[in-house]
Amino acid sequence: MILPRRKFMRMTVSAVALPTISRTARAQSYPSRRVRFVVGFPAGGAPDVIGRLFGQWLSERLGQPFVIENRPGAGSIIAAKEVVRAPADGYTLLLVASPNVITGPLYEKIDFNFIRDMAPVASLVRTPFVMEVNQSFPAKSVPEFITYAKAHPGQINVAATGVGNLTQFAGDLFKMMADVDLLDVPYGGEVQAQTELLSGRAQVMFDPLLSAIGYVKAGKLRALAVTTATRVDALPSVPTVGRFVSGYDVAGSLGVAAPHGTPTDIIGTLNGAIDTGLADAKIRTRLFQLGSIPVRMTATEFGNFIAKESLTWSKVVQFARQRPG
Repeated sequence: MILPRRKFMRMTVSAVALPTISRTARAQSYPSRRVRFVVGFPAGGAPDVIGRLFGQWLSERLGQPFVIENRPGAGSIIAAKEVVRAPADGYTLLLVASPNVITGPLYEKIDFNFIRDMAPVASLVRTPFVMEVNQSFPAKSVPEFITYAKAHPGQINVAATGVGNLTQFAGDLFKMMADVDLLDVPYGGEVQAQTELLSGRAQVMFDPLLSAIGYVKAGKLRALAVTTATRVDALPSVPTVGRFVSGYDVAGSLGVAAPHGTPTDIIGTLNGAIDTGLADAKIRTRLFQLGSIPVRMTATEFGNFIAKESLTWSKVVQFARQRPG
């Protein structure tokens, strides 16, 4: 049978449009149920607070609950593994943090590859850290700290919130660049590490600004410097580490990822909603209050950023020779 030309063209156009219509319908229907938002850190810490802020935003924006599930441990490997194994349907997301890009270089034997097995969704924030000491510690500046450390090699405990996260590697980078011998002491989370620092059992910590600022402003801990290349508005009188250790620049990064293979239209829906949140005046004000800097990226840009960060921190891992048992 020979079809009339107009009918044939209508059928051809309809056939071509079907995949697009299907993708559009899927994106418009997503999410249709509860979404798990997995956070690889204990409740109350800086990543958890920001994760909950965006979980609430996405719930309100997309009309379904985005429920935070804390899965702390092993430098966020436990959380990442849970998301890697989840269906690639957009209903299980990971709060990406700096430890996730360190795990590859740090751990020799893990059964997934973060960059290969995750689909980047969106960037959220960049978070400065504070180099802080107990008030009883004799050094009152970074130069004084370096002088004291060189005179007491291996005798200064650096508190970290676990093995393989940025609180540890910010200290390792400082050791490498300042040529000082400090002792890493990992704890189970920010609260425990800060408790040890307040007690004097640890002497220094590279702490996320969100977690540090209350203790610093209350006079319980002394801020020697911030870790970013420029000063931060929340602590305007505190200098940068880079002023005394040329080239030092560290900030935590948070974002969102999904299992590899998650449909691009769903990733687009999530990226669009997050990007709108990052542009929202109230969200931005709240993030600045939390000591974080909003960073808007496409999914592709965020993926490129993750790859670059992994390469940078692999060099620090090689220096520190950290291989958790």
